[in-house]
Amino acid sequence: MAAPQSDRRLLLMHAHPDDEAIGNGVTMAKYGAEGAHVTLVTCTLGEEGEVLVPGLEHLAADREDRLGQHRIGELAAAMAELGVRDHRFLGGPGRYRDSGMVTLPNGQAGIPEAIRDDAFWRADLLDSSTHLVAMIREIKPQVMITYDEYGGYGHPDHIQAHRVATYGAALAAAPSFRTDLGRSWDIAKIYWNALPRSVVIESMAKLAELGSDFFGIGNPDDVGFIVPDEAVTAAIDGTVYVERKMAAMRAHATQITVDGPFFALSNQLGSVAWAWEHYRLVKGIPGPADPATGWENDLFAGIRAS
Repeated sequence: MAAPQSDRRLLLMHAHPDDEAIGNGVTMAKYGAEGAHVTLVTCTLGEEGEVLVPGLEHLAADREDRLGQHRIGELAAAMAELGVRDHRFLGGPGRYRDSGMVTLPNGQAGIPEAIRDDAFWRADLLDSSTHLVAMIREIKPQVMITYDEYGGYGHPDHIQAHRVATYGAALAAAPSFRTDLGRSWDIAKIYWNALPRSVVIESMAKLAELGSDFFGIGNPDDVGFIVPDEAVTAAIDGTVYVERKMAAMRAHATQITVDGPFFALSNQLGSVAWAWEHYRLVKGIPGPADPATGWENDLFAGIRAS
């Protein structure tokens, strides 16, 4: 692939197809529409996902085990909705398999007792990170987005994606590492996805007034993936792009149904429920804060074009 020509380049690291639309859909659509080069790196094909479409259950891992190939098409359709032309799989499609997950008593994700040898959770960290190094040095992103160290809610593939993104970024910046992969590149700003506590509390209150709940959760203290507001550093207002995000989510039809909780939340709270995406800056210098929110409103703020 030809080197990106844009002077603003954003790389996102996700575990499975559909994670990107849910967590970063408006961010990807916004920066792509503004002329930035947006690259999505997906680590697995999501082979262990639950099939929610009647008539496609035969694709599931415990039957024909062809869900991963089907989800390649869903991801391509979602990226078309978001206007993202550069989307890749870590090491190539199917190099690392979805590890699956179990649901723990606290509602968070956990590691299954039986995991295949080719699962992403078992991937060698140096080997998998080296694939990312090659992409980083080719694309030269100034900004990278990935999960926090807990993978948001504990999914083993999200945790592993965080590890690979972190190690890969460090190795890509080291001039002595694998000079055959290109010149070193130091990513200026790295962000983790974040869900502010205030946003969850406000959403829960509004849903309670409507006689509903937040994904079946009644107490904000039971939402393990929220973060204190003071830990959040950036908020992207994607109001004008939210319909593209919703269309991208619909494209992941085997995983997200129009009558499921994601779209129910949108129907009850309006599109604003999905229009804002929040982040924690974990590397780099924050740009100026928006007076209205106290957070950055541009992930590229403070970065000199290069």
